[in-house]
Amino acid sequence: MSRRNLLRGAALGAGALTLPALLSACGDGPGGNKNEVTVGSNASDPVPKKAYAAAFSAYEKKSGKKVKVNTKDHNDFQENINRYLQGTPDDVFMWFAGYRMQYFAEKGLLHEISDVWSGFTGFSDALKEQSTHSGKQYFVPYYYYPWAVFHRKSLFQSKGYQQPKTWDDFIALAKRMSKDGTPVAFCDKDGWPAMGTFDYINMRLNGYDFHKSLMAGTESWTDTKVKNVFDTWREVMPYYQKGALGRTWEEAGQSLQQRKTGMAVFGMPHPGTQFPENERDDIDFFAFPEIDPQYAQDAVEAPIDGFLVAKKSKNLDGAKALLKWLGTPTAENTYLALDPNNVAVNDGADTTKYSALQKKSAQLVSGAKQISQFMDRDTRPDFASTVMIKAIQDFIGNPKDVDGLCNSIERQKKTIFSSPVG
Repeated sequence: MSRRNLLRGAALGAGALTLPALLSACGDGPGGNKNEVTVGSNASDPVPKKAYAAAFSAYEKKSGKKVKVNTKDHNDFQENINRYLQGTPDDVFMWFAGYRMQYFAEKGLLHEISDVWSGFTGFSDALKEQSTHSGKQYFVPYYYYPWAVFHRKSLFQSKGYQQPKTWDDFIALAKRMSKDGTPVAFCDKDGWPAMGTFDYINMRLNGYDFHKSLMAGTESWTDTKVKNVFDTWREVMPYYQKGALGRTWEEAGQSLQQRKTGMAVFGMPHPGTQFPENERDDIDFFAFPEIDPQYAQDAVEAPIDGFLVAKKSKNLDGAKALLKWLGTPTAENTYLALDPNNVAVNDGADTTKYSALQKKSAQLVSGAKQISQFMDRDTRPDFASTVMIKAIQDFIGNPKDVDGLCNSIERQKKTIFSSPVG
């Protein structure tokens, strides 16, 4: 799940055209094998790996075609993605919606699949927008997962804690929790987990439109609105786990599971993969608290994962045929039967077997007025990787110098956004 290497890889220049053996795809010469479609997978964790295997196996039985999955370590896949797509990529590969997809489409490294989309049903206009660049579709969404404030249901019940709706109530709960232990699990060794908290505070304070414009580089980081985000964030920091910059997201999730901490701002799979199966029913969450009533809890952070076709695909027909199937409710049902840490994107998917957590997640997102993708997916990858990882880590290390921090971000932003993508 780490994004640090994802960001570094996505931000690399287009110079290196040779691909490390680590990510080399296995083809059958220039023409490839027309009875086989290859898939570059970053699903190296056991739960999604098993679920994808079931989905691809179902497609093989249906189509009579072979799906060869090249699974690589999640971090290594992300780190080498740019060179991978310029070298000898698989026909299809797993990646992300929104700016992450648009970045590679703009660089000409993806194959347009608008013809595949013409046959789809069950996808909302919002999903189509997240799959589109310059009026053309490049991405097939497969599932999403919301970010929220996660906790153990039993802990709240035993201590009499109430889920807060407002920021003041959230701080009051954290203060009360501090008498019983560490209120909030916190980590940023990986360089991305704390981005979710920034996103939510910004959207709750300043609204989704401002947040989107800030990520697009059209708002100034020296604006008082941005400084207020960091000032507000500082209010909860006394209640965080100490040593966040040396803690991975897995370790933070484990602290929640072990009852060493009470709450954590996470994406749904993060606590889900750190809890044993017999304890997952004890996971609960509440929407990130309201700060300014005019924006309430309207926006929800809900990253979308899915599939794309590499421009250098050797079996384009096979790739498109696989994507046509992956965009069906049947394909999503097959996957989610083995991975309860995500939510289907197709309206036709079967939700009758959803866990309580999945049902609540689906309700949270369906009721949102706006959906964001996460900072490292909503802005330029080079800005996220070279500026924001360090900036947020600097803030965590020294949360008092907000003016200096915002001035530094703005200077670097102007340089990066004035240069062409890639």
